Amino acid sequence: MASLIQELITTLRAEEQLYQEMIPIAAKKTRVIIDNDLASLQQITDEEQVTVEKVNALERKREEVIVNIGTVINRKPETLTMKAIITLLENQPEEQKELTLIHDSLTNTINQLVELNKKNKSLIQQSLEMIEFNMNLIQSTRMSPGSTNYTKGASQFEMPAAQTGMFDAKQ
Repeated sequence: MASLIQELITTLRAEEQLYQEMIPIAAKKTRVIIDNDLASLQQITDEEQVTVEKVNALERKREEVIVNIGTVINRKPETLTMKAIITLLENQPEEQKELTLIHDSLTNTINQLVELNKKNKSLIQQSLEMIEFNMNLIQSTRMSPGSTNYTKGASQFEMPAAQTGMFDAKQ
């Protein structure tokens, strides 16, 4: 079982390292979104995707190790959370401490990444809303009957009474 715990610790460390690498990428993505640099955004997204694929491979390995630990201790793998495994290691204080530290570090790193991703999602959403607003504005000005009145004789053009303003003061 000790080798399985060591393999779990090694896998979690590698996972945490990859998540650490993703934090500057997410921060860089924030800057690129703000600058509206679509080419750089595509490049960063591709870079991020490579790291996510590595994380997914480590996740599969971690799940496999947990299944093996469950087999050794005769417990269902779905009941073996990190906290449960840490509790099971009460007779192995070194491994217990090491697993606790990596678990806490991984949790903190993932929380930082989640916050950055929420911020990026919000910025992208705002950008999409602005684009939609601009498109609607352009479309409405094209459809407006008086939109071509900006000529020499525009001052002599008379708009019908119903279209003189945006707000109806009579309401």
